[in-house]
Amino acid sequence: MSTAVKIKNIEIGGGNKIAVQSMTNTDTLDTEKTAEQLKRLQIAGCDIARIAVSSMPEVEACKPLIGKFSMPLVADIQFDYRLAIECVEIGFDKIRFNPGNIGDEGKVKNLVSACKNRGVPIRIGVNTGSLEKEFKSIEDKSDALTKSALKHVRLLEKCGFNDIVISVKSSDVKTTVDAYKKLAAVVDYPLHVGVTEAGTDERGVIRSAIGIGSLLVNGIGDTIRVSLSGDPVKEVEAARLILQEAGIEKNYCQVVSCPTCSRCKYDLKSTVDVLKEATKDITVPVKVAVMGCVVNGPGEAQDADFGVCGGGEDKAALFIGGKIVKSIAMNDILPELMKLINEKVKSYKS
Repeated sequence: MSTAVKIKNIEIGGGNKIAVQSMTNTDTLDTEKTAEQLKRLQIAGCDIARIAVSSMPEVEACKPLIGKFSMPLVADIQFDYRLAIECVEIGFDKIRFNPGNIGDEGKVKNLVSACKNRGVPIRIGVNTGSLEKEFKSIEDKSDALTKSALKHVRLLEKCGFNDIVISVKSSDVKTTVDAYKKLAAVVDYPLHVGVTEAGTDERGVIRSAIGIGSLLVNGIGDTIRVSLSGDPVKEVEAARLILQEAGIEKNYCQVVSCPTCSRCKYDLKSTVDVLKEATKDITVPVKVAVMGCVVNGPGEAQDADFGVCGGGEDKAALFIGGKIVKSIAMNDILPELMKLINEKVKSYKS
């Protein structure tokens, strides 16, 4: 288990809840638009939000944002350690900065001093596209990522700083997974997991789900980001789905359904679509199965709280805990399931 690092009002690592991150893509100088996007991210369930800061005017533009959101705000700095220090001083909750980019240990100590005084952690973030010259010739890019990250870590440790989070990302899924596995074997700092430059929409989500999901199910990862081109709210939505399907986030209504075949005599997909929409705001663990026929019914979905399966031309079988309890009309599938779901939700609240 990794050690815990506190970022404002949350802790990552140490067995704490896996935090979902995203990053604004508005012009940082446009405080109003950035604030609006941060608000949308928070509503969507973002736990930690990052803002790119590349100049002193951008530091000034961020000042009105500090303290306005319950989620921690992270300043993303690439090369200028003075910007990192200024961001610490104005109240950012975390800094994303690679200390090896400074090239002067005295400057690193100045940054460390500022972070220590304010209790601000540093995330070291290494990507294959930004590897230092000394590591670019290494053929195995997962090795290169790991060695680069460790170089930055040791520099902070040398300065007496251990409030560290690490990420090692590639746009290649296997490289990303291999790098995180190697890093997890040699450090106990919290790991921020993600596949960088994943792309857009469906392919980007799939690429991220494979990379992030394979690490999470093996116990690697303390905070995640799905890096998609476009609206960052989509990143948060995708990250939440990955946590659910990895079995980590359980407080939702899980609707499972069979792929259907000629034995299915009703519009299963439409039933599932309506059910998902009706249960999207549920925040307690409920599992519902919508199956096409008795062959794939209670047996394959016996771990569901309840569900239905086709039983004939106009009939369906309702089952609870893997056992059929009664036959119902097809038109009653949704009302019967929603009644059971609402009773289950009510039992958690009482």
